[in-house]
Amino acid sequence: MAKTKLDILLTDVRACRLCEPHLPLGPRPVLSAARTAKLLIVGQAPGTRVHETGIPWNDPSGDRLREWLQMDREAFYDESRIAIVPMGFCYPGRGQGGDLPPRPECAATWHGRLLAELPNIQLTLLVGQYAQRYYLPHWYGSITENVRHYADALTHNLFPLPHPSPRNTLWLKQRPWFEHAVVPALREQVRKIL
Repeated sequence: MAKTKLDILLTDVRACRLCEPHLPLGPRPVLSAARTAKLLIVGQAPGTRVHETGIPWNDPSGDRLREWLQMDREAFYDESRIAIVPMGFCYPGRGQGGDLPPRPECAATWHGRLLAELPNIQLTLLVGQYAQRYYLPHWYGSITENVRHYADALTHNLFPLPHPSPRNTLWLKQRPWFEHAVVPALREQVRKIL
């Protein structure tokens, strides 16, 4: 079977060495996509476990995200339905407060070309501040306010979410409205398209 434009592009992304000098573990771009995907998940960047396995969201953050979505691993990793394109494709390294931000080269170099090859996307989950700052048409001043105003973003087929990292457990505990109002709305939106 002949390779599609997306197949060739994914091969190019996975071979990318653009920011190799800045990557403590070396390049290992991690993403997943197919032209038929209807849901796009834009997160931050792989952590060390994802870097080791090459499987996106293969860590406790992914477990929590799948819980929010009420989705098992098999459904979550069905690239024919769900594309996973983080802001940074490789592990960026560690900083004082956790992992470093995603490298800016990835989104600038690859996102436009990738999204052009994903014509069936009906909803994009913007997980964390880097995805939200890049894609939200309006920044409400904080992750909390972006998430609180998720209905505004839905008019653009976007859904802002906090990062599901265990480091954000306190954030979640302090904002019970997220579990009571936002998570059910998220599940409803995902059910509509999948």
